[in-house]
Amino acid sequence: MKIVFMGTPDFAVQPLKALIEKGHEIALVVTKEDKPKGRGYGMSFTPVKEEALANEIEVFQPTTLNTEEVYEKLKSIEAELYVVVAYGKILPQKILDLPRLGCINIHASLLPSYRGAAPIQWAIIDGCKKTGITTMLMDSGLDTGDILKKYEINIEDDETGGSLFEKLALLGAKAIVDTIESLDTIVPVKQEDTDTKYASVLQKSMGNIDFSKDRDYIERLVRGLSPWPGAYSSLRGKNIKLLKVSKADVTDIKYKKEDYGRLISTKNNLYVVCKGGLLEILNLQLAGKKAMQSSEFLRGFKPEEDWLKRG
Repeated sequence: MKIVFMGTPDFAVQPLKALIEKGHEIALVVTKEDKPKGRGYGMSFTPVKEEALANEIEVFQPTTLNTEEVYEKLKSIEAELYVVVAYGKILPQKILDLPRLGCINIHASLLPSYRGAAPIQWAIIDGCKKTGITTMLMDSGLDTGDILKKYEINIEDDETGGSLFEKLALLGAKAIVDTIESLDTIVPVKQEDTDTKYASVLQKSMGNIDFSKDRDYIERLVRGLSPWPGAYSSLRGKNIKLLKVSKADVTDIKYKKEDYGRLISTKNNLYVVCKGGLLEILNLQLAGKKAMQSSEFLRGFKPEEDWLKRG
């Protein structure tokens, strides 16, 4: 099948690879613009561009899709289908109407849940037990098109944003191949608006932990924001990242339940007081230092009356 592929980040690379390996003709790859890299060291290609060039596929990087020149360029390809995966730009209706079989989007949630930019991380933060991939026919709305197929996976208790990202990227690759092979028999289903949540863009400020929040929520927040943008607080006026935490079920440590943010240590274990109980800090990173286990951190740091800043 002759396809135009639109995508930008790492998440889109596996689906592109799968389509190539399956023998589909990727006539054009459309991706976002290159970004400056470092201090005067040229431009950084998007992951999708790198994969396209490695397979000698033409790459197109328009700054906007709302020009006649872009429309004519895409029209000239005469593709049967567009596949769109985290491209990062809104497709005008006249472009959506170009391919005979429409535009299929790979979305990293079980729609209509988690429409928006960061469905992977929000599913963890909100405590969902399942998530998955939805393939849908695109329309002019934000993730509102008719559903083609859904592919479900479990969210593990120790799942992070990074680990779930990798699983869903691989699932997305399988999903798009399966969906295309099934197009003749799929009956698209319109989305309902019940139970829809908006997965807003992640901001670095989201990781500033408020220890007066529920312990279980904070534990999920740390996992969901790993590896980016990360969860953090401040200790003695310096930034500290909490890389890995665990809900601690200890009964022999005495503390005031309202001392949110207070650090408590034993010989090799470090805890912080949250609403609802203690979180054990397993891995952390101080500003300007390497990441370390808490046992290593405690060799040179003895919390006495130390507190992590609340949000």
